[in-house]
Amino acid sequence: MEVGSQVPALQAQATSDTLFDTEALKGRPWIIYFYPKDNTPGCTQEGQEFRDHYESFKALGCEIFGVSRDSLRTHENFRARHGFPFELVSDPDEIVCKAFDVIKLKKNYGREYMGIERSTFLVSAEGVVLEAWRKVRVKGHVDAVLEAARRHLS
Repeated sequence: MEVGSQVPALQAQATSDTLFDTEALKGRPWIIYFYPKDNTPGCTQEGQEFRDHYESFKALGCEIFGVSRDSLRTHENFRARHGFPFELVSDPDEIVCKAFDVIKLKKNYGREYMGIERSTFLVSAEGVVLEAWRKVRVKGHVDAVLEAARRHLS
């Protein structure tokens, strides 16, 4: 999934007993961010920054979705603990992750494994990727996403 790509029809379970459905999102812009794991320092900070800027994104008509392979139960707890006003999508089968090509070979303490590469995508109301950020560093990232959203959606 690169800039200019059409997002395919995808569905996955999300928090609050909702269904993440790319077809149902047509007509409004949205942001989807992929993160490795609930309740880890970087993922918590990223979620908190999206939370803290949530009203600015909503003012642009833009919804936010966070995605990891964690269970809905873990997502519900993570979301409640940090007061995230947006839904978290559970993708244990990596359907959404693979569609956005965020499953990559990672290395940690000399061990190699396949995991989620922290990535964010800004998607238009027509379902086209407007911006893509890969290998995201958390610090300053949400500010950059908000700046791009303002540029594309204002």
